[in-house]
Amino acid sequence: MIYTVTLNPALDKTVEIPSFTTDGVNRITSIRTDPGGKGINVSKVVAALGSTSRALGILGGSTGQMISEALSGLNMTCDFLPVEGNTRINLKVVDPIAHTSTEINEPGVPVDPATLQSLLDHLLKLLRHDDIVVLAGSLPVNAPADTYRVWGDACREKGAKVILDSDGAGMVEGVKAKPFLIKPNSEELSHLMGRALDSQQELTAAARELLQTGVQKVIVSMGSRGMLHVLPEQTIFVPGLRVPVKDTVGAGDAVIAALAVAEERGLTLEETLRLSTAAGAASVMCTGTQAASLETIQQLMEQVTYREL
Repeated sequence: MIYTVTLNPALDKTVEIPSFTTDGVNRITSIRTDPGGKGINVSKVVAALGSTSRALGILGGSTGQMISEALSGLNMTCDFLPVEGNTRINLKVVDPIAHTSTEINEPGVPVDPATLQSLLDHLLKLLRHDDIVVLAGSLPVNAPADTYRVWGDACREKGAKVILDSDGAGMVEGVKAKPFLIKPNSEELSHLMGRALDSQQELTAAARELLQTGVQKVIVSMGSRGMLHVLPEQTIFVPGLRVPVKDTVGAGDAVIAALAVAEERGLTLEETLRLSTAAGAASVMCTGTQAASLETIQQLMEQVTYREL
């Protein structure tokens, strides 16, 4: 079973503004809203891939109700705790002329320690050996910096495989729990290691250092250049696919979803590389944080190439 955890979800509002400028008047040409937050995004793509997941998290107010209603028709089990206040709204400004995407994210509602502990206790009661737990996204504003470390340790003790995708303190502390897999981008990996990592060789070396600490797989995203899959026995480079880009937000979440599904299904390494790369590429072809269609992902899988370094 795949479980996703979203402690700081959001309603993602994506607007398209050609030739977007600051300090001036901009006119929106299209708008869409999607239930969001990294864990929720992962669950949406898991559903698109034909698998099921249980999405856990925290929702509040009318915004939280909108997210819950939007998710109700998808192939997932929603398991959210209600909290005081309104779940945040994040604004994504896409400029199709300049090919840019600007994110304006609210901090989110405060969550008390008792609520976090209650949600963790609930998750631990559900977990079985070899279940997959995706801890993804930012933490609530007042959550302890070591939240993902605490959750990761607890899930690992239950025999679950933890996939961690966060940044800042969430990643720095979370990696101490020796997660099964992490997926930093090049900037996040540089921050995690405390030094600039400018080349593919430097990124690979840093990822191998993390393997020595107990992390089993490090997937490094390099944007349009592709991904590095750094595994104990080998390192594989997968070039990015050339596709028309509409919106890059959510692409990393799609990769995580594909990696989780691949692990759950016991796919081969080649199948995992193809599925995760195609899922990420298909995501950028969509507006907002909607999940790409399975048909599009399957078509792109045939175009994936890779080589061992």
